[in-house]
Amino acid sequence: MCLAVPGKVIETDGITAKVDFSGNILNVELSLVTAEIGDYVLVHAGVAIAVLAEDEALETINLYAEVEDCLK
Repeated sequence: MCLAVPGKVIETDGITAKVDFSGNILNVELSLVTAEIGDYVLVHAGVAIAVLAEDEALETINLYAEVEDCLK
């Protein structure tokens, strides 16, 4: 099963971005999307595959947090 995770762009040079995933900052490739600082992107295997609306991204982040809490 493959999983894509939403995160918030906090820095970008147009080619790559630093993306915040609940406090974990990772470098992400932006070759498939156009994203700016403050945008939420859906990331799979280190590549942003879509730009998400903030409400959709936050809903998904909250759902992942609920699943994580159930696994503890």
